[in-house]
Amino acid sequence: MAIWVAIILGIIQGIFMFFPVSSTSHLALAQHFFIWAGQELPAPDSAEMILFDLVVHVGTLVSIAVVFRNSLGRFIRDAWRGFLAVAGGAPSPKDKLFVKLTMLGLFSVAVTGFIGIPMKTHFETVFAHPILISVTLTITGLLLWWTDILPERKIGLRQIGIIVALAIGVGQGLALIPGLSRSGLTIAFALFAGLKRRWAAEYSFFIAIPTILGATLLQVGEMISYGDPITIGFPALAIGFVVSAIVGIGALYLVVHMLYKAQFRFFAYYVWILALGILTNHFFV
Repeated sequence: MAIWVAIILGIIQGIFMFFPVSSTSHLALAQHFFIWAGQELPAPDSAEMILFDLVVHVGTLVSIAVVFRNSLGRFIRDAWRGFLAVAGGAPSPKDKLFVKLTMLGLFSVAVTGFIGIPMKTHFETVFAHPILISVTLTITGLLLWWTDILPERKIGLRQIGIIVALAIGVGQGLALIPGLSRSGLTIAFALFAGLKRRWAAEYSFFIAIPTILGATLLQVGEMISYGDPITIGFPALAIGFVVSAIVGIGALYLVVHMLYKAQFRFFAYYVWILALGILTNHFFV
C-alpha cells in the first residue's frame, strides 16, 4: 500500500468513524476505487485489508480519549473507586451506580460479540459488493432521519438498565455490517430505548473502546492462526493510525454538537445520495 493511499484512508476513517454514515462502507468504496484505478491493494474483504481497517479504527479511539478526556477520566476513576468500595463492603449510592454502569457497558459489548463473532464471515462478504453497501447505507439513513423526529428522551444516567444496554449492544452488533454506521446505530438504538441524547453519545463512544480493541485482537489472532500473509507495510499501518486519530478529533467535536441539536437528518440525506450514486454507477457504468 502506498503511503499516500494510507493517508487518504486514514482521513476517511477519521471523518466517517464519527459521522454516522459508516466508515467501513466508505473505506471499502475507496479501496474498490483505488484497485479500479490501478493501485496495488489487497481486496477490501481480505483479512489483511480488514486488519488495516481495524488499525485505523483503533486510531480513532485516540480521538475519543481526547474529546471525552474529562468524562472518560471521571468515569474510570469513579468506577475504580466503586469496585473497591463494593469489595470493601461499604459502597455508597454513587459507587453502586458506576459499578452498574460498567457492568452494563460490558454487557453491551458481550451482546455485540454474541451477534458479531458467529456472523463475522457473513458480514465481511458485504465488503466485496458495493450494491449491498448501498442497501445498508439506505437503512442507516432511515434510522438517522428517525432519530431527529423523536420527542425528548427521558432516561438519564441513573435510570439506564438492562433493556437500554441490550438495545445498544444489538445496534453495535448489527453495525459490524459495512454500510450500517456503528455510531449511528448505537446512538439510534439508545434513543429508541429512551436514553437522553447526551448519554446516548457518551455510552456509544465509550463502549467503542473495548469493542474495537477486541475486534482488532480477534482479527490479528485469526491471521496468525491461519498463517495469512501481511503485505501492507508497517509504515502504512502507522500513518493510517496517526492520521485517523488526528482527523477524528475534529470530526467527533462536530458530531457531538449536531447530535445535541438533533441534526442527524443531514447525514441521512448524505447517505441516501451516496447510496443512489452507488446504484447508478452499478447499473449504468
